[in-house]
Amino acid sequence: MTPGLPIIPNTGGRRRTVQTEFHGYDRSAGASDGAIRDMTNISGDSWPLLSPRAPRHRLRTLETPNGVYGGDGFFHVDGTDFYADGVRRGTVTDTKKRFASLGAYVVILPDRAYYDRETGGFGSLAASVSGSMSVRDGTYAGEPASANTVYMSGANWREKFREGDAVTVKGLPGGDVTAVVREIDGDSLRFYDNTFAATYSGGLTVSRDLPEMDFIFENENRLWGCKGDTIYASKLGDPFNWNVFDGISTDSYAVRVGSAGDFTGACAYLGYPCFFKEEQVYKVYGDRPSNFQVMGSASLGVAEGSGGSLAVAGETLYYLSRAGIVAYSGGMPKSVSAPFGTERFRNACAGSDGTKYYVSMQSEDSGKYSLFVFDTRLGMWFREDDTEAVDFCALYGGLCFLSADGGLWCVGGRDLPRDAVSEGAVHSAAEFADFTAGEPNRKGLMKLIVRMELDAGSRVTVSVLDSPDGEWRRATELTAEGKRSFVIPLVPRRADSFRIRFEAEGGYRLHSLTREFYVGSEL
Repeated sequence: MTPGLPIIPNTGGRRRTVQTEFHGYDRSAGASDGAIRDMTNISGDSWPLLSPRAPRHRLRTLETPNGVYGGDGFFHVDGTDFYADGVRRGTVTDTKKRFASLGAYVVILPDRAYYDRETGGFGSLAASVSGSMSVRDGTYAGEPASANTVYMSGANWREKFREGDAVTVKGLPGGDVTAVVREIDGDSLRFYDNTFAATYSGGLTVSRDLPEMDFIFENENRLWGCKGDTIYASKLGDPFNWNVFDGISTDSYAVRVGSAGDFTGACAYLGYPCFFKEEQVYKVYGDRPSNFQVMGSASLGVAEGSGGSLAVAGETLYYLSRAGIVAYSGGMPKSVSAPFGTERFRNACAGSDGTKYYVSMQSEDSGKYSLFVFDTRLGMWFREDDTEAVDFCALYGGLCFLSADGGLWCVGGRDLPRDAVSEGAVHSAAEFADFTAGEPNRKGLMKLIVRMELDAGSRVTVSVLDSPDGEWRRATELTAEGKRSFVIPLVPRRADSFRIRFEAEGGYRLHSLTREFYVGSEL
């Protein structure tokens, strides 16, 4: 040995790498060593450890799941039946529902129905009376008035209308007239002086209606909605009136925007009504109809068919655009879809528990649905399972979703009802991307050392893919309870790269994964 030179042990090309931090879902082409290219029911709750999600709880099963809502209570529609806190309260059409609440009222579209949480009443936001009526002279505020009264014997107008309602009188010779009811006196509806062009007697219809809307939400004590390229707002604090235009701060509001295409989504965000087309984002500024301003920007909006993907997590609004899931903070939307690689999705529906964004969406390539979770604390995606969710709502201190098969599930609930049923041990899987160790030469995986903590009764199967034939080989099954290290010797096979997969029944936490391998030649 030459003096002064260090002794270099001959390890025969053997190397060891230790991974103690496990990241989220990553199907991108540039996924690094240790990335997880596919997963089922993996969560970031124990990060940097790798672990499955917590069990969900089934609350009930709906035969025809048409919608759920959790605004200060539990509301759902099963087929044509509307339920409030488990009690049937009314009948609606057998269609998918959209909900919003204003004060004590829960509004149900497209039926234009409402439920009063204070009285338990259920009815229609619209109202109509038809029959033989007369438009005549009358009084207003105790003074004579001309052509201002609609009279119908035995009408009992108060059963249908209130002072302040905007109604349309149809069937008049000069055309329909929309005006605000100022007084109701027995069989007489009174309006301002000369509301009508002339007196008249004959068959008339008096109705209070609201516009058709594809989306609806509450913001600053008004209901807002949209249809086609028109934005609507209700009278302040009044979900029944959308056509009151008295020139005061409590008025209703309507405006058309000039861009091409129909609205694809809408929601309230940071105190502003926000409306989305596929290539436009609109925000309404102002605090009264006289100073409302609709400001638009040409940027990534909501993809058609994914209006249900809008949800706020970590104070940021997320939704599915034509370019994938984006994060919107009031400026330009930013993509968070890089981990999905080239895969594209459609028909997204989403919800949030405050920090996690849950989105169920359909792959454009395979047609299959997946439930993904974006953890805003970590900036990572996790894939749960093949759930097709049709609605989300906040309920029982957690997030609930309604699946297409009728199951109503709760994630992370703290105040669950007694009849909630846990799904039991969770089946999970995590498949790592190719391990190359930055070496172009062939490698042989010789040993795995897994430091893991298993819950009682849990089983974890470890498999390896390290041969050109593409077949996985089962390395071992781990069952010991508690935290310990497992040494898994392997018969090495020369390959360009190798993959590792964990498949489990029950809970575990993977603390570290050590890979021992040798590096050979490029042949």
